[in-house]
Amino acid sequence: MIGIICALKIELDGLKALMENPEVTKKAGLEFFSGKIADKDVVLLESGVGKVNAAVGTQIMIDLYKPDVVINSGIAGSLTKRITVGDIVISTDCVEHDINCTALEEPRGQIWFTDEKRIEIPADKAICDRLAVYCQNLGAHVHRGRVASGDYFVVYRSQREFIAYEFDALCCEMEGGAVGHVCYMNKVPFAIIRSISDDFKFNKPENYEEFKQLAADRSIKALKKFISAEE
Repeated sequence: MIGIICALKIELDGLKALMENPEVTKKAGLEFFSGKIADKDVVLLESGVGKVNAAVGTQIMIDLYKPDVVINSGIAGSLTKRITVGDIVISTDCVEHDINCTALEEPRGQIWFTDEKRIEIPADKAICDRLAVYCQNLGAHVHRGRVASGDYFVVYRSQREFIAYEFDALCCEMEGGAVGHVCYMNKVPFAIIRSISDDFKFNKPENYEEFKQLAADRSIKALKKFISAEE
C-alpha cells in the first residue's frame, strides 16, 4: 500500500478524485481515504499544517494501514536562487530546522531519540529516484537535496539564508521533517516531493496564494505517474 500525506486540501483533491470507492476512516479528527488508484492500494490523508499534525497523522496511518511507503507531498519555499516557482524538490533527506538545543552545546536541528542523536533523516533513495524520473518526464525542473521543516512560515530572505546556511537545504516547509521523523522511528520507507510556490526573495502572503495551486498541481501529476507505475 502507498500512503500519501499532504497538509492542504488543494494538495490532495486531484488524487482523491481518482480513487475508486474510497472508504473513510476517522481518527483523532483526521479523515483517511483508502481505496484503489490505477489498481493500486492507496491511503490518502490531509494532515493539516505543521509538524505535530503531520506526525500524528503519519503514526495513525502506519498503525492502521501499514503502508509499504509513505510520501509527503505538497508545496514549499525555495532556499536558493537557482530554484524558482514551479520547480520540484525531491528529498535526499530531511531536517527539522526549528529544533534548537544550542544552549546545551548541541548542534541546531539535532533530534534526541532514546537510543541516538541525529540531525538528518534519510529518505528512501529508490523511491526518490523514481519520483525524479516521473517529474522530469513531465518537463519539470527537478532538484535533489535536503528538505527543511519547521513550525513557522518562512517569509524573509534573511530567514531563508539562515536555514540554507545552517542545514544546506534546498527548500523549507512545515511537515516533511515530521513525516520523515515518524517513518524513521517505525522503519517505514519515505520520500518527500515538494513543488515550489514561493522563491528565494522576500515573499508576501499574496505571492504564496497566487502560486500554490500551480505548485500543488505539479506534485499531483508526478504522484499519479508514481502510483500508476508501482508494482
